[in-house]
Amino acid sequence: MAKIKPSKGAPYARILGVGGYRPTRVVPNEVILEKIDSSDEWIRSRSGIETRHWAGPEETVAAMAIEASGKAIADAGIDAEQIGAVVVSTVSHFSQTPAIATEIADKLGTAKAAAFDISAGCAGFGYGLTLAKGMVVEGSAEHVLVIGVERLSDLTDLEDRATAFLFGDGAGAVVVGPSQEPAIGPTVWGSEGDKAATIKQTVPWDRFRVGDLTQLPVDSDGNIKFPAITQEGQAVFRWAVFEMAKVAQQALDAAGITADDLDVFIPHQANVRIIDSMVKTLKLPEHVTVARDIRTTGNTSAASIPLAMERLLATGEAKSGDTALVIGFGAGLVYAATVVTLP
Repeated sequence: MAKIKPSKGAPYARILGVGGYRPTRVVPNEVILEKIDSSDEWIRSRSGIETRHWAGPEETVAAMAIEASGKAIADAGIDAEQIGAVVVSTVSHFSQTPAIATEIADKLGTAKAAAFDISAGCAGFGYGLTLAKGMVVEGSAEHVLVIGVERLSDLTDLEDRATAFLFGDGAGAVVVGPSQEPAIGPTVWGSEGDKAATIKQTVPWDRFRVGDLTQLPVDSDGNIKFPAITQEGQAVFRWAVFEMAKVAQQALDAAGITADDLDVFIPHQANVRIIDSMVKTLKLPEHVTVARDIRTTGNTSAASIPLAMERLLATGEAKSGDTALVIGFGAGLVYAATVVTLP
């Protein structure tokens, strides 16, 4: 029997650089209120959201991802040609094939990097980060670009009072590369498919192939609605508050640290009440900086963690070398948590 030569990569992996892109259009709650019966005070108290960014026609999924990626590559101090793999997490790239990652890899000027998309909703960044770590340590790529990018305004039902105010657009990216010491901890991840119906697309794409269009939802003017994201708010809230705090604690335990050892907490930016509840349950000390980027960015799904990370570093609220707990959770229901050293 032939012996397969073992792979050889770096001892460990780390995040080397981070970049973000937020669309130029800032959308206040007043715009959302044009379509739903609510109030600015209600939206702020329920979610913490004050404004969000919505992409314009030229700010495509690819364009936003390329902008964020260019910044991450520059921040890492490498050239695009050194990127060996591109992993894109998104649910708002509407072409089934090819993967948008291939276009991004080409336009960035990588040297024919491996490129693929993943669909893991709001946990997508954590999934991508875990894959990147594995590639660097295994040796299949020295540097991996992980991108979370969404145009959720394309999947928002502006007449849905439960979700119309939640979603925003944007892209966040990190470069993962070799390290001589552990800088990305073990990932605690999983799924609870029995709860899949709590966050879902309103109708599947193939419904539009059916001859009877009366089976499709319509807006207040009688026009057929484009598929959108809908959720059972209370069920998702309870799951996130009670179950995700446990996952976050498991990630701390897996990394061999305690809450006292943390400098930064970067949870998925889903709802400020969820964030505050997790902080309380985890008993995070006052010295821990907590990302609350949701206030001005909204829920950007897979992009929310890298966008929040980029902003904390840019504003000086977090610094290079800080120890951060990151956790994403959402549609699936899926989740992923790990401890990282900030670039």
